[in-house]
Amino acid sequence: MPIQSIRLFGDPVLRTPAEPVTDFDKELRKLVKDLTDTMMDAPGAGLAAPQIGVGLRVFTYYVDETLGHLINPTLDLGDELDEEGEEGCLSFPGLAFPTPRAIRAVAKGFDMHGEPITVEGTDLLARCVQHETDHLDGVLFIDRLDAKQRKLAMKAIREAEWSGLSAPVVKVSPHVTQGKAL
Repeated sequence: MPIQSIRLFGDPVLRTPAEPVTDFDKELRKLVKDLTDTMMDAPGAGLAAPQIGVGLRVFTYYVDETLGHLINPTLDLGDELDEEGEEGCLSFPGLAFPTPRAIRAVAKGFDMHGEPITVEGTDLLARCVQHETDHLDGVLFIDRLDAKQRKLAMKAIREAEWSGLSAPVVKVSPHVTQGKAL
């Protein structure tokens, strides 16, 4: 299966809520395989279908040596928050910020064959499941940051090579300034 291109921040597909999966067919199994291969190649802890340009409620994860996927997930979150956990995203290469998430999560959905499954976890698995489910809702991890961290994140995004903004060109003046600032 081919490795897919990961969509970066700014691509509208990342802000568009994904549609529920209705057909548990060969195409869905291919999508899960493509997501898995792309996530492992990146490498990442999780990858949602919108991150490869597919608007369906599907994500894969690889946490603590456990590889899995979830389709049409619903979440039940614990009350206790981890305020300090660093979180990054394959759609924001090289950036990570402290993102508040519930320490415990239970996600219910289906596997690629339409069988009901439950993914229950704490810490990194809980964080991953919440992050990927957010992607399916058009929510990005930077939306969860407090105002100070969001400001730092936006600055880092603008300065990132991948941001799509061209770096400013610095030209040397042809005029002699004799070392004086103008």
